[in-house]
Amino acid sequence: MAFEVGDKVIYPNHGLGVVETIEERTLLGTTGGFYTLRMASNDTTVLVPVDNIEGVGLRLAVGGDEIARLYALLASGRIDSHLNWKSRFKDNSDKMRSGSIYSAIDVLKNLTYLSRTKSLSFREKRMQDRSKHLVISEIAEVSQEASEAVEERVGRALERCFAAKARAVARKKNAKASARPGSRRTSRAARAS
Repeated sequence: MAFEVGDKVIYPNHGLGVVETIEERTLLGTTGGFYTLRMASNDTTVLVPVDNIEGVGLRLAVGGDEIARLYALLASGRIDSHLNWKSRFKDNSDKMRSGSIYSAIDVLKNLTYLSRTKSLSFREKRMQDRSKHLVISEIAEVSQEASEAVEERVGRALERCFAAKARAVARKKNAKASARPGSRRTSRAARAS
């Protein structure tokens, strides 16, 4: 995939940048093409070798037509639950390295949900903050809304997610209780047959 000057791109774990130039440069004795990115979060520039965009996961920012889908994904009650810290951290780290906003949304949902029941480790708290920043900054830039407004909408979507998750857990618990031998519902069903 090739980018053009002016394209909004996502550099995994760094966030949104705009392609300012595409030029030939010689670095450490090697000549090659480079994208010069102006990073939106801190107004710094980053050089990315044209030949290595797939290796670093550089991608175009989502289109404006995907914003509603992102909010729907944020609000869906699907949340991954890993019991042990090591596998949870590895899975979330892999998702963050992918550069996908959909993966960042998964990490944000998983860690925010977990943080409601227990304290996150320092590294997980940092990852939660990073995923939140990446999601909000990309949506804000693409939708051309203020970050504060996007953060508020993201928060409301997460609340809907957690409410849906709580309802699903309650339904599952009730289904298990009614299926146990000796429960009122099981006894009534047996008498009716």
